[in-house]
Amino acid sequence: MFIICYAIFFLFSIQKKDQDELLMNDVGRLVPIKVREVIQGQETEQIQQLLQEAKEKDLKISIAGKQHSQGGHTYFKDAIVLDMTTYNRIIRVLPEEKLITVQSGATWEDVQETINPYNLSIKTMQAPNIFTIGGSMSVNVHGRDIRFGPLIDSIRSFRLMNADGKILDVSRTENEELFRLVNGGYGLFGVILDVDIELTDDVVYQANNQWIDYQDYPAYFKNEVLANPNIEMHNSRISVAPNHFLTEMYVTNYSRVDENLKEYNELLDEKYVRRNKFAFGLSRHFDWGKNFVWYVQKQAFKDGKEVWLSRNNVMRPEIQFLDYEGKSDTDILQEYFVPVDDFPLFIDRLREILEGSEMNVLNITVRYVPKNEEAILSYAKEDMFALVFLINQGIAEKEIDKTGKIVREIIDLALELDGSYYLPYYLYPTKEQMRKAYPLTDEFFKRKKQYDPKERFVSEFYEEYRQ
Repeated sequence: MFIICYAIFFLFSIQKKDQDELLMNDVGRLVPIKVREVIQGQETEQIQQLLQEAKEKDLKISIAGKQHSQGGHTYFKDAIVLDMTTYNRIIRVLPEEKLITVQSGATWEDVQETINPYNLSIKTMQAPNIFTIGGSMSVNVHGRDIRFGPLIDSIRSFRLMNADGKILDVSRTENEELFRLVNGGYGLFGVILDVDIELTDDVVYQANNQWIDYQDYPAYFKNEVLANPNIEMHNSRISVAPNHFLTEMYVTNYSRVDENLKEYNELLDEKYVRRNKFAFGLSRHFDWGKNFVWYVQKQAFKDGKEVWLSRNNVMRPEIQFLDYEGKSDTDILQEYFVPVDDFPLFIDRLREILEGSEMNVLNITVRYVPKNEEAILSYAKEDMFALVFLINQGIAEKEIDKTGKIVREIIDLALELDGSYYLPYYLYPTKEQMRKAYPLTDEFFKRKKQYDPKERFVSEFYEEYRQ
């Protein structure tokens, strides 16, 4: 069965570097930067020594995980890049407390494989599971579970190494301000070491598909999904195929059922990668390819079709077919948040913007994000729908400029509706748009200077927006 996953799954594309190892790039491949050195973090003492050396030599440091943020968030010109992917031990699991402690370079896949035998599951994570814990915290990810908010909700505490090499305990009761700054802080306040993450039960879900009118989506979601306590996870997708452009959509609801977990909790591997990759690739280059992909989805996600699977398997979907290595083009993500009730209006006006443009949108998925303002750079000041765009664009400067113009139009539309946009992606938004979307932007950068006055931790993202 051909399955089109969330656009964010694209982030599983393998990181590419130039033949020169010190010319860094992220998966978007639009921000190549020459760095001074790449060092893999392995022990706490080693990281402290690195910070001491940086202090003595007045060097800058950027912190990297899987490097799937797409706007130079994990590197900086002539800086040392601290690669945390080797700082990845699982420290302990406390099944009775539903708590796990892991080093920040561990991935969600590492966590899933560790906790699955305990019949435990993650509360909130991206749909893909290859991201590091520290990277996910730094962008304060959200997911498809509608009963839990963004990742900050399930972070109990963590240890942070600051610019002086001092290790701080951070939680909602200790160094509380740093808790709100580091979660969603894009690696600018220090090195996240080990993290205490709250877990939930692994359960069996019945997945049910329904096709609905996009204009009915807000009422449907509030009355049929959110009001039903058995539905714990939910996702939807709206068509980008020319034949049904931004009109048809379908949803998948995951309802908790009383079934024997042992029959469903074996972690599944991905199938049909080559076939799915070929079919999805057609949509990058042809309108008929987009129509074909949408037709296939109609067959795969038929109205009323039901399947049963474990929560952990819902949170490790098929994604490898989205790997893409175009020579002159690339796939990027953009994401916009709009108040739930304004979804139909946003779609109607979005259609007007996109039909008058040449933007090659490959996929739009929709997720629910409940109100949460705990992080300083919070993106959901009320209950929102998040629209995740997968876009194919050229890597030439002219193509970057064309995409940027349209992205800024869409952001203006979201802001007009009291919405916002997500910060991990390419730096198309203006400084003014960031301040409107994130009212505490100036406070965030003020606190950055307070905790890191020498600006030891930096990134291209920081350089773009800090002034």
